[in-house]
Amino acid sequence: MNTTDFDRFFLNNSEAGLQSFQDIVFEAQHLLSHFYKNNTDAYNGKQPHDIEKELNALSLTSKDGDDPFNVLEDVKERIVKNSIHVSHPTSIGHLHCPPLVPAIAAEMIIGALNQSMDSWDQSSAATYLEEKLIHWVSEKLDLPKNADGTFTSGGTQSNYMGLLLARDHFCAKKWNWNVKVNGLPPEAYKMRILCSEDAHFTVKKSAFQLGLGEKAVITIETDHNKKINVHVLEAEIQRLKSEGLYPVCVVATAGTTDFGSIDPIQDIALITEKNGLWLHVDAAYGGALMLSEKHSNKLAGIKQADSITIDFHKQFYQPISCGAFFVKNKERFRYLAHHADYLNPENDEDGGIVHLVSKSVQTTRRFDALKLFMSLRIVGEKNFANMIDYTIYLANQTVGVLNQKKQFEVCNRIPEINAVVFRYADGCAENLDELNMYIYKRILHTGTALVAKTKVNGRVFLKFTLLNPRTTIVDIEDILYSISQFASEYENRGITQ
Repeated sequence: MNTTDFDRFFLNNSEAGLQSFQDIVFEAQHLLSHFYKNNTDAYNGKQPHDIEKELNALSLTSKDGDDPFNVLEDVKERIVKNSIHVSHPTSIGHLHCPPLVPAIAAEMIIGALNQSMDSWDQSSAATYLEEKLIHWVSEKLDLPKNADGTFTSGGTQSNYMGLLLARDHFCAKKWNWNVKVNGLPPEAYKMRILCSEDAHFTVKKSAFQLGLGEKAVITIETDHNKKINVHVLEAEIQRLKSEGLYPVCVVATAGTTDFGSIDPIQDIALITEKNGLWLHVDAAYGGALMLSEKHSNKLAGIKQADSITIDFHKQFYQPISCGAFFVKNKERFRYLAHHADYLNPENDEDGGIVHLVSKSVQTTRRFDALKLFMSLRIVGEKNFANMIDYTIYLANQTVGVLNQKKQFEVCNRIPEINAVVFRYADGCAENLDELNMYIYKRILHTGTALVAKTKVNGRVFLKFTLLNPRTTIVDIEDILYSISQFASEYENRGITQ
């Protein structure tokens, strides 16, 4: 077989390769444009088993290669049409943002270039662009000159890295113990991590992955605004010490998943500094406030953190996945650095060559920095700020509308970011959980909108996550009207618990 037979399968300088690329990209672009032009709902309403049945009918492979246009037709009918339309103004369920057009274009370039961000000789220019963006974010957060960071897959990985470094730094400082070489010290079972009861579940997940166990995580009660109670935090640290346990790290949350609440970072920083503890700030959700002209002050104190999580695939409107992890002191990356002769030998660093794998728990990694770069350049910081500020304004508008309707109960009457937690509460109190679950399902499976459900004090609530700057108060009022209609439908059907 002649190797030129493969030209049409790859983007290359051959006529066959270039033509194949142009044809498929043109058709894919046409497919998506048609979908967005004609799709009027956030979701088509199908039940899970119906979609599963359609996907099971797909052929996964072909013997000699199928016509690309036939494959794209299957993609359109079975996948695209059955997907969540995250850019729709009524897709307001989760921290799942509409992606920016420049970032979508960047995704194509990223895929075509296929840079691997582990070593310089696999990423060349990409290495320096990522480093430049890490430096830009560090400056925006007013971090020290010695700060550093790395792009990650998102909050889960970033939070894991923060707790990994906190654990190893404590072991080195307390016992002169090298966890990387020796594993966990005998006293590891006494180590404790503190966070609010509303912190992200990845704090506990990271604790058991790091060999400390979920029991190592001490959750602190929150106030009526779902912010950590700093007085209880201080008292708990002293209690742990008095019992011979070792507080290692406090995780402050800048944007809880349900409420968007931001812990008092400055107050927590004073406590961690006084007690010699690592401070990790999980700003996966709220980190974008650094771009806001009206709300950046809500991140006050973040520059004092030892490590920080930020997700760009939330309020920076980047396609999944795109996050970052930052440390106040770049020397702390030594706790996870590992040198492989074929990849990042130590003597390369002496020559000034940058291998980003030395500060990541990943090896192969995508060139996600290009998405953020193109977005910042084409959209501009001013428009980013306006979009973020508008969504917070919309959240407050939404609370205002809900407060005027006696059938609704609102949990967070002053949204800190752009999440609103509420429920339909006009009816028999013992049936409210079932009623709101019914409403949630009817909203989704009628294609009305995509909202989220959650639990507050064990009770079912609904949630709007208003990331989309194209969502209007009219959209919200339409959804609330539908909720009232579904509630009436529930009552009329005579459903009982």
